[in-house]
Amino acid sequence: MKKIVKLSLILGIFLLAIALFANLKAQASVENMETFFEFPGINVQITATNKTQPGQNITVILNLQLRNDTDEIYMQYFNLSIFGFLYGENRVLLKNETRNGFSLNNTSRTYNCAFNVSMPANIWGSTYGEIVLSYWARYGIARLDYLDPPLSSGFTATYVENVYLKNLEELLDNLNSTFRQSFQMNLTLENLAKLNETYWRLHGSVDDLDNTRKAVAILAITTVFFVATTVYVVWRKPKEYW
Repeated sequence: MKKIVKLSLILGIFLLAIALFANLKAQASVENMETFFEFPGINVQITATNKTQPGQNITVILNLQLRNDTDEIYMQYFNLSIFGFLYGENRVLLKNETRNGFSLNNTSRTYNCAFNVSMPANIWGSTYGEIVLSYWARYGIARLDYLDPPLSSGFTATYVENVYLKNLEELLDNLNSTFRQSFQMNLTLENLAKLNETYWRLHGSVDDLDNTRKAVAILAITTVFFVATTVYVVWRKPKEYW
């Protein structure tokens, strides 16, 4: 029983620690990732934070550059979207940036756009980006339109670490070490199942013992009553003379 009480105390500390770790946030990685695309007449480079954690912000930079074989690009619009995955599964839109009505030519061959994206607490895993371009390109006297439908491409973006799982794993390792020192066994699902079975068996034994004690008490009371009644009857019985 003392071991069960000790186990309950350790598990209680374990649950409390989970609640505390849930509020921890580490610093985001400063490393960046770069993605390159080649569209007709234009090169696209997207730079973003390589790795981050829930609750942090990342910076995304879009660079558009006129290709050497192109005289002019007129950007009707571009749309850059960043998606995250809710609990690592369901895709949700995190940020959408749109610009329209500008040109790239020999005077201005590049265009840069930077924006921040916030990572909600329930987002983790690899984020996903999508770039959509609607424009026309001029090559000398020739012009090619990429207006409708526009051109698009997707890419894997910043990885959002599942800090809750990481903290839980570290906490479980520490708990397992403490548990192993206290009970000389590893904290595994199989061992937890055995402990649970032992606990309920002991609990049942305690209940049985309690019921037995009650039965013995009732039997003792009944016996005492029976003996007292018998003594009383014998004592009250009239004496017989021979």
